[in-house]
Amino acid sequence: MDLQQIAYFVQVADLCSFSRAAHVLGVTQPALSRQVSLLEAELGCRLLHRHGRGVVTTEAGQRMLVHGQALLAHAEQIKRDVRAVIDTGAGRVSIGLPPRVAHCLTPVLLRAFRDTQPQVSINVVEALSAQLREALLAGRLDVALLYDPPATPQLDVVPLFREEMVLVGHPPDGAGLPAAIPVAELGHYPMILPSRPNAIRSVVEAACRTQGVALEIVAEVDAVHTQLRMAAEGQGYTVLPQSTLSVTARAADLAWAPIGSPALRNRLVLATSRGKPPGAAALAVTALVQQVDWTALFQGRPALR
Repeated sequence: MDLQQIAYFVQVADLCSFSRAAHVLGVTQPALSRQVSLLEAELGCRLLHRHGRGVVTTEAGQRMLVHGQALLAHAEQIKRDVRAVIDTGAGRVSIGLPPRVAHCLTPVLLRAFRDTQPQVSINVVEALSAQLREALLAGRLDVALLYDPPATPQLDVVPLFREEMVLVGHPPDGAGLPAAIPVAELGHYPMILPSRPNAIRSVVEAACRTQGVALEIVAEVDAVHTQLRMAAEGQGYTVLPQSTLSVTARAADLAWAPIGSPALRNRLVLATSRGKPPGAAALAVTALVQQVDWTALFQGRPALR
């Protein structure tokens, strides 16, 4: 529907007169009548009943009047919001980060963003990748960093970083772990893994399916620090990105070994929604994110090139 036609109809309905509405709007009465008739033709019903003293809304017209007033008010709010951004140079961008990435990246990103975009407010949302993906698709986020998201035409993704996955645990009697563990051997270890649809769980299970490996999952635990505590107590083994150990105090209590044949690697991507194309502020965030040296970031070294 044409917004101008709706505005014309609302004015006529409010004033109960084509002639008075035409005077207020600064258009001729025949032109005004034609636009309202076109709206009625599109809707397939009469919106106004004409009589000798003017017009009254039909039942359909009364409903259209309520919706039309709301649409026009919303359109005006959009204009005000957009003009406020233009006038002040301000903006707001919301970015979603997985917990481990948020812990390392948020201070670096906010500091750099304030230096380059001081007029823009940035909102960091911390959640698991599956939850962030859902929020991005729903339009609640402008940008998100996701681990191994399922493919969908609704998202544009840019690969950022791949990292080796390792088996972590506390073998009995200090026996240690092999130098490398084939995927085919993972079924010999009692596993503590996050519940579905966690990205790490998906990567591990996909690799095991290709090798015909049946995992022994003794516990489903989503929090990494709890997984590591249970592993340190000898309750089982977990699979994590190697950099997780470098930032975890319990790493000294644990043995770890890379998983190979094939090697397991996660994939961190920068994602935006095709249904909500990024604005200027979001594009500034994505540009900064793509400058990050991820190896340095996870090792606690300066990470922005």
